[in-house]
Amino acid sequence: MAQTFKFELVSPERLLVSAEVEAVMAPASEGDMTVMANHAPVMTAVRPGVVTVKTAAGGQERYVVFGGFADITPTAFTLLAEQATPVADIDRAALAKRIQDAREDFADARDDAAKTKAGEMLDQLTTLEKAVA
Repeated sequence: MAQTFKFELVSPERLLVSAEVEAVMAPASEGDMTVMANHAPVMTAVRPGVVTVKTAAGGQERYVVFGGFADITPTAFTLLAEQATPVADIDRAALAKRIQDAREDFADARDDAAKTKAGEMLDQLTTLEKAVA
């Protein structure tokens, strides 16, 4: 049996997960990462994507996060999400609306920095849409 560690997924609305887990796959700012017990300490931004949690019982849970911040230590992983919801609860219409809004933001961007930021958000949201389909 694999070692476990404490994982908490928190959004402004609620605590979604507080459990001992075997592994967590998260969309970190520099790429996807897998965290297991005894991971080196890391602090990183989290981009929109899917967080997959392998529970101590061997099950798997998936959550959609829209950005945030992660604090990882050898014994714990806390993910403070801007927004988070279980994949099973995703409102596909709301996600499509966010993608449409991102397309409009990209089209309306007035400078290179705004266009780059809007383009990155649009890319992340369309990737997310494919991941939860």
